[in-house]
Amino acid sequence: MTKTLGVLFRPFLHDRFLHILLLLCIGLSLFQPGKVTQFVDFVDWNTIVTLLGLLMLTKGVEISGYFDFVGRKMINALDNERWLALFLVTAAAVLSTFMTNDVALFIVVPLTITLKKLTALPVNRLIIFEALAVNAGSLLTPVGNPQNILLWNRSGQSFIHFIAQMTPLALVTMLALLVVTWISFPSLTLQKKEQQQSSGFSKRLLVACVVLYLLFIVCVDFGLAMYGLAAVFIGFLLLSRQVLLRIDWPLILVFIAMFVDVRLIVSLGPLQQAFASIAGLPEYGHYLLGLGLSQVISNVPATILLVNYVPANTLLAYAVNAGGFGLAIGSLANLIALRMSGDKGIWLTFHYYSFPFLIFSGGTGWVLLKLL
Repeated sequence: MTKTLGVLFRPFLHDRFLHILLLLCIGLSLFQPGKVTQFVDFVDWNTIVTLLGLLMLTKGVEISGYFDFVGRKMINALDNERWLALFLVTAAAVLSTFMTNDVALFIVVPLTITLKKLTALPVNRLIIFEALAVNAGSLLTPVGNPQNILLWNRSGQSFIHFIAQMTPLALVTMLALLVVTWISFPSLTLQKKEQQQSSGFSKRLLVACVVLYLLFIVCVDFGLAMYGLAAVFIGFLLLSRQVLLRIDWPLILVFIAMFVDVRLIVSLGPLQQAFASIAGLPEYGHYLLGLGLSQVISNVPATILLVNYVPANTLLAYAVNAGGFGLAIGSLANLIALRMSGDKGIWLTFHYYSFPFLIFSGGTGWVLLKLL
């Protein structure tokens, strides 16, 4: 029992990002003590439930051994470092266009982590590029990420029209990413590590994960996410309790703290006065504000805030999607990918690649707005 509790609570003690968010929450609460009773209302619980369900299901597939099985097949088919990187980056981008960017990462990143056991591939760098890829790919469609879903609903545009307006930025950004991927991963034969023959995977657990995934998605679509989560939780409680012990529980608390912190920040008196003047800013002011706020509070909360003052048009869509690059907090998908890597050193390296893409995508987006 003590060992089990240690496995559950030890990650909370070492999560510095979570500690910063909690300290910020405490500090902001000192200025708005009356808001403490509203913390529960500040959180988008549907997002939290969906994230938790996906974390469980992904960890279930990982523990089943299926990613190890697929990874071995993949490196036998693609034994060139550059082509394997291009394949995974492209797969992440394509998946994110019809799934949301976080769901695409839940599929691609665990598979990539498995490659660490099989080859000398620079896995951390590849995970960084996959995070950039889902930001680039997801901006294309109305269902690629949460901010696009909101903007699409507010704009009243057709599905095709929304894609048409986003295509120029998506194509340019994705092309640039593929070029940088080509340069960053050499055309070398993968150095395979000495390893024992794979013992296969647990088909029973894998099939259960697939069934639970389908059930969970249906429940989410019908507004019954809590029932879907309960089914997933009970399923793993019966089949594999290791799944429940080994998921990233601190990540859930990170997202909850982010929702609370953002609401506390925008509720500050001086900031409310500043927000009231947003509508009067020129176009470039709206664009820079979309980019800047995304770096401070993430692009989804930035969209939720700005759509109350700025039209849900192409300008805002370009700004908040380009704002997903830069700081890791710019997109929640970045946080998910970097945390799933399990390596603290990846955070600094991520910004080495991400900031140039913020400048490139943000600058290109503004030029395209003026040309089109």
